[in-house]
Amino acid sequence: MSQEILVVDDEVGIRELLSEILSEEGYRVRLAANALVAREARRHARPDLVLLDIWMPEMDGITLLKEWASTGMLTMPVVMMSGHGTIETAVEATRIGAVDFLEKPIALPRLLATVERALAKGRADFRPGLNLGHLGKSAVIVDLRKRLDLLVNRPQPLLLVGEPGCGADLAARYLHRPNTPWVAPDDVAWLAENPYSVLPDVQDGMLFLQDIAQFDRAAQRGLAQLLTKLERHNVRLVTASSQTPASLVADHHFDAELLNRLSQLVLPVPALRDHAEDIPEIATVMLQQLIEGKEVPVRALSSGALNALRSLNWPGNLPALANAVRTLALAALDQEITQADVQRIAAQFTRPAAANQVVMEFNRPLREARDQFEQAYFEYHIRRESGNMSRVAERVGLERTHLYRKLKQLGIRPSGREDPV
Repeated sequence: MSQEILVVDDEVGIRELLSEILSEEGYRVRLAANALVAREARRHARPDLVLLDIWMPEMDGITLLKEWASTGMLTMPVVMMSGHGTIETAVEATRIGAVDFLEKPIALPRLLATVERALAKGRADFRPGLNLGHLGKSAVIVDLRKRLDLLVNRPQPLLLVGEPGCGADLAARYLHRPNTPWVAPDDVAWLAENPYSVLPDVQDGMLFLQDIAQFDRAAQRGLAQLLTKLERHNVRLVTASSQTPASLVADHHFDAELLNRLSQLVLPVPALRDHAEDIPEIATVMLQQLIEGKEVPVRALSSGALNALRSLNWPGNLPALANAVRTLALAALDQEITQADVQRIAAQFTRPAAANQVVMEFNRPLREARDQFEQAYFEYHIRRESGNMSRVAERVGLERTHLYRKLKQLGIRPSGREDPV
C-alpha cells in the first residue's frame, strides 16, 4: 500500500502542484487549505508524512506543530515549508519536532529527496515518546525551559539533578542540536573497558549519561579519561544525577575532582509531584500515543479520572504514570476511563497523599501546628529546588541569612549550593 502524504498550504496553486508531483511518484496525497483543516484531518487518521506551510491565516504551521507535539499527535514526520523562512524559524521547528525544512520555491529534486528521506526516517525511528513540551505549562516547567534556553549554546558539561524518572533525559534532548548524533547508552560498562569507544558515534553531537550517582570508581575513572577528548571531537556532555553534588561529595562515593568538572553547570529537574497540575495533560498525551501505536484500544480519560491522577503522588515519576495509564487503558471495562478505575489501581503505582500536602493535627497548640506546617513547607521547596538555597530563598521570599536561621530553628539541615545559571 502506498504511503500517504498530507499537504498543508493556503495557496491553492502550490497545493495542486505538490499533489500532482507526489501522486505521479506513487504517493497517496491529501490536501488541507489551512491548519484548521489539517488539524481535523489528523484527528481522523495518521498520515505517513506532513508537508506543512508555516505562514497561513488563522493558525500558522508552527502553532499547529506545537499543538501536535503537546497532545501526543506528532507521531509522523513533518517537513516545514516557507517562502520567507529564517534560520531561527527552521531551528525552532526542528526543536519542536519537525524533521526538515523546505524553502519555496521548492526545486523538484530537493522535494523528492526530502520526502524520501523523511519517510525513511518515519519508518526507521519515529516512535511515540514524550518530549519536554509534553511536560506541561506549570511555572516550574516554564522556568526549566527558560533556563535550558540559556544553556543551549554553552559548551561546558551540564549536570541535571532530579529523581529517577523525572524527565532529565527530556531536558537533555531539548538541548540536542537537530541532525547531529545523540548517544545515550543504557549500560556504561564501556567506560571502564574502553572509554574512547563512543567517540566515533558521538562526533559533533551530544552524549547523555543517566544517573552518575550509580557510577562505580572504574566508570568514574573512564569518564575522567573521556572528558579529555570531548572538546577535540566537538561533543556536548550532559549528565544526570539522582543526588545533588553536595550529597555525592558528602558520602565520599564520587570523585570530587571529576564532579567539579561535570558540574560546571547544574540545573534541577522537578519531580512530577512538583508540577502536579500538569499530570492531566501528560496522561492525555501518554494515552494518545499508546492509541496511535496500537498498543491499547481507543480509550478516553474522563475529567474525574484526570483529577484523580492529578491528586495522587507518583514516587516513580513519569514511568510510573505511563505504566498506570497503560494499565487503565487495557483493563478499563468501558471506552471511558473513570475515577473509579483510577482508584482501583492507584495503590499499585502511587501513594495516596501528595508529598506537598500537610496532614495537620488540629489538636496541637498553635505554635506546634505552625512549626509543623513550616517544616513541611520549607522541606517541599528545598526538595523542589534540589537543594539550591539561592532559589529556595527566592521562592519563599526570604533573605538567605533569615532563611538559614529559620531552617536551623526548625531542625532542617539542607545541603545548599549556588544557582548555576
